[in-house]
Amino acid sequence: MDPIMLQLGPLAIRWYGFFIALGVLIGSIWATRLAEERGLDPEKLLDMAVYLVIAGIIGARLVYVLTSPSAFFGPGGNPIDALKIWQGGISIHGGFIGIVLATWIYCRIHKLNMWAYLDVMSIVSPLGIMGGRLGNFFNGTDTGGRLTTWPIGFHWPEPGTETWGAFGRFIFGSNLWSYAPPACSAVPTGEPCMVHNTPFYGIVVGFILLFIVIWALRRSRTPGFVFWTMILWYSVLRSVLEETFRDNPLPWSVYVNDSAGIGIFTLTQIVSIVIVLIALYILLVMDPDRDARKERLSRKARGR
Repeated sequence: MDPIMLQLGPLAIRWYGFFIALGVLIGSIWATRLAEERGLDPEKLLDMAVYLVIAGIIGARLVYVLTSPSAFFGPGGNPIDALKIWQGGISIHGGFIGIVLATWIYCRIHKLNMWAYLDVMSIVSPLGIMGGRLGNFFNGTDTGGRLTTWPIGFHWPEPGTETWGAFGRFIFGSNLWSYAPPACSAVPTGEPCMVHNTPFYGIVVGFILLFIVIWALRRSRTPGFVFWTMILWYSVLRSVLEETFRDNPLPWSVYVNDSAGIGIFTLTQIVSIVIVLIALYILLVMDPDRDARKERLSRKARGR
């Protein structure tokens, strides 16, 4: 696609940043209402939001650079480019780490329950994920899928292909489809490039995760339950529905099917195994029904 949404002189507003910001904004408004429902201080939530956004961006970019060092420190790479976050390239897991660390520091200073605030902020994650993956699609080269012969393969159009006529040119500009997934470079000129549309798979992951978070919010108010449920299912869903088909290196190549466009295990999948085990352990030792039992006992005591 064309990553530039709007060009105002030297200032370029990108679809990627726009969609992420929109998802985070909607999620933040939702999180504020959830904080009120759960007896938390929405003002404190809004106050820490600025720090969390900054910490999330730094963490997301730092982990991306650490896991893709050749693009910046390898042959032909430029270390200065590691600072150019507006050119794309972030790690969602890194963003989580940055946000959790910043939340811990803020809550420790203000003597708040970190897990309770992370629970209500969990609603931001699926919305931000969906916005980010939609932005990846517009970037074209971001999170590109593997070549595939499967019927679900997406036929990536040639640069300049008309889409939605004059309306498409007005919305997306004249450079539509000028950027393509890296896998398309291996396709001979004139032949169709059929790839897994992994940004769309990522949107599906975010959509499913949204309903899981809503379920977890209704299931329990035990601090940390919603957050760790979200972490668990995001890692599982991304590893299975998205990462399997992404055109990423396989440091531990267990299974590869070039015709189907499948590759296991990418670095993200390997890391996700560890994250899933940690989340499972925490959820197993946690008692999500504790608060409900306390409420029932309290009602019985008041009824006597």
